[in-house]
Amino acid sequence: MNLNRKTAIIVGVLYIIGTVAGIFSLVFTEPVRNSQDYLVYVFANENQVIAGALFVLTMGLALAMVPVVAFPVLRKYNEALALGYVVFRGGLETVIYMAMAVNWLLLLPLSQVYRQSTIPDVSNFQALGALLLDADELSSILVIVFILGALMFYAVLYQSRLVPRWLSGWGLIATIPYFAAGLLTMFALISPLSTTGVVLNLPLAVQEMVLAVWLIVKGFNPSAIAAVSVYAGTTEV
Repeated sequence: MNLNRKTAIIVGVLYIIGTVAGIFSLVFTEPVRNSQDYLVYVFANENQVIAGALFVLTMGLALAMVPVVAFPVLRKYNEALALGYVVFRGGLETVIYMAMAVNWLLLLPLSQVYRQSTIPDVSNFQALGALLLDADELSSILVIVFILGALMFYAVLYQSRLVPRWLSGWGLIATIPYFAAGLLTMFALISPLSTTGVVLNLPLAVQEMVLAVWLIVKGFNPSAIAAVSVYAGTTEV
């Protein structure tokens, strides 16, 4: 198995790990948002919150590794876009995912102090808890970072034909409803898990899983790999 084939498999597996971890992070954290008194809920379900934070971190690290692993292949076709992909998806997004995980973990000591407090007015604790949750929700602004990184990635794939153009083109088109969902969420017009939000995010979510399976099963297009190798050899001569 050559290096390009291994790279394709690793990228596909990382995509799946990131997606599965993201789904589980919602399963574990959404009940906190939907509870009437989230600090009481966090205090009573500490392990659930810790698990949610770990899944957020796992999602961030797995997806951050995708551009890092793919960079040696993508740079042969467009180094500027490949580097931009690493910066946006591998760097900026990772910082936010880590901040999200920290926010969830900070709710744990806050909930303990809240439950043990003898102060009649606990509104300050609730306000601080709401701030942590709101800071986590504000990460939706990173949809812009995600879209820019995704556009760079799929532009390189489309240009290079490393995967079929119908697949990379699907990714380019699917960023439009995804971006629309992000904007609607930022302006509090919809929630991320609303029917509208799910429908708008679904095309890109499905595309990423199809791409992941394609890379694991088929790998990168051998013709595209061979073409750039021939071109590199010609320029060296």
